Amino acid sequence: MVSPIKAVWFDFMGTCLDWHSSIVTALPLALSESQKSTFALELRQAYFDSNTRRIAEKKPVEDFDDTQRRVLDSFLGETENLDIKHLFSTDVRERLVAAWHHQKAWPDVAEALRKLKSDRRWEVYVHANGSTRLQLDLVKSAGLHYDMLFSSELLGVYKPAPESYEGVMKLLKLKSEECVMVAAHASDLKGAKAVGMKTVYVYRWTDDIREDQEVVRRENDAYLSDMHSLDSVIASL
Repeated sequence: MVSPIKAVWFDFMGTCLDWHSSIVTALPLALSESQKSTFALELRQAYFDSNTRRIAEKKPVEDFDDTQRRVLDSFLGETENLDIKHLFSTDVRERLVAAWHHQKAWPDVAEALRKLKSDRRWEVYVHANGSTRLQLDLVKSAGLHYDMLFSSELLGVYKPAPESYEGVMKLLKLKSEECVMVAAHASDLKGAKAVGMKTVYVYRWTDDIREDQEVVRRENDAYLSDMHSLDSVIASL
């Protein structure tokens, strides 16, 4: 039986990129390595929470850098961060925002993309929240290659709203059964499944820190610990 799959969509940060290393490096030197890691993980979650609220409140898509500045200010104002807030000067804050634009790929990603594109002849896309400028900077810094980059800024809506996925399918002239969404974020995959796409969850220790992984495993068509077998798994869906 010939696979109906024509395109594989990827979430970007977390799924394909190690954002954590970039952010930890940009944090104040006075913080311990443990403090930096915890801060980065919680800050990232605060960003997700902010986007969820914007979707619920039907607010328009916001520039990624502006969101990061706003989320950082709010995060530093929380009780548990007040004792380190003084370490975050304007320069440090701007360095932190800039760090999101320069990330390395996880070691398994480049080869996975090569197999999908060259061996399987599938189209591969980035489908991620954020700005187009951000995505352009990230593909350069990570050395990755996709057929197209779809940002929430470009689409005018955040994942996991169904309009985000439907908008991409309309532009690509593809049907939901011809597309697979790959992500390290359960919410992204719920949105994809809601419009009829197949879903593959790739576990990354940096993301979905509040999710029950056993539940995530049951909710998706495939659950992987890395991307080494991604092409064969997708072919079997």
